[in-house]
Amino acid sequence: MAVRSTLATGEGSVLGTRKEKRGWADRLAPLLFLTPASVAIIAVSVYPILDGVWLSLRNTLLSTQDDDFVGFDNYTRLMEDEQFWSAWRHTLTFTAASTILETLIGLAMALVLYEPFRGRGMVRAAMLVPWAIPTVVTSKMFGWLFDGQHGVINWLFLKFGLISANVNWYGSPDTAFQSIIIADVWKTAPVMALLLLAGLQTIPRSLIEAARIDGAGPFAVFYYVRLPMLLPTLLIAGMFRALDAFRIFDLVYVLTGGGPADSTEVLSTLTYKTLFSGLEFGYGSALSGAMFLTEAVLAVGFGLFIVRRMRRANG
Repeated sequence: MAVRSTLATGEGSVLGTRKEKRGWADRLAPLLFLTPASVAIIAVSVYPILDGVWLSLRNTLLSTQDDDFVGFDNYTRLMEDEQFWSAWRHTLTFTAASTILETLIGLAMALVLYEPFRGRGMVRAAMLVPWAIPTVVTSKMFGWLFDGQHGVINWLFLKFGLISANVNWYGSPDTAFQSIIIADVWKTAPVMALLLLAGLQTIPRSLIEAARIDGAGPFAVFYYVRLPMLLPTLLIAGMFRALDAFRIFDLVYVLTGGGPADSTEVLSTLTYKTLFSGLEFGYGSALSGAMFLTEAVLAVGFGLFIVRRMRRANG
């Protein structure tokens, strides 16, 4: 009996040790699986941000090999730089105009594509072609369309009597910015339409049919049934589009390069020129920091507004 009890005690201690080891293994397994992804995120996201913050506090000039710690002098210079404020205003104006136009046009496209008609599947697939075209190709295409001498837009406007002479669309400060907005709306409105179409398809058809039976017209069905239920999708899609539009670079850089007379200069192109043309890594990093802070404020503002609206809708 004593031998059996001793063996039982030994087996119990061994089983307890195994369970303890297995418990530690179960706890460490998720961390081990997350380690590669965490290292990758730190390497490509966290470290560049921290390094950019550190560079923004230094006077790093590759042209003169200067590299001194200057604290917040770059940010003080930023606050007094009229070129920065002009680019900041252009960026916000572009973000607001393109987001509003793309949302409205995308909503109209989604409402049309929601209704059944012959060839609807083909039209849905074809509407993504502008978005699938690389932005550089889109830029060159619109550069030819809006060419001041031989562009198709000038030819059409002259033919229909809308203008009396050729307009230098990208060469004039009065029209260059609007032309860039038109190009961006043409490219990105189909994406908004696709997102909003997905939101429309989540609305039960029984609600729409019940409203029509009660005598509601198309506008009443849209305003009182579809729009309230589509609002969360509309706000989230608008937020993502605004954050993406705020980072506009390639379209502006290829079409105008920020000109003429800095009339289309945005924060991305100004930062690029400062960093890689002027080789001012310190001041360029401060510009990047200001851009990041502005976009963070936009994201937080959108997020709070969306949460408030959803809470109000849910009672």
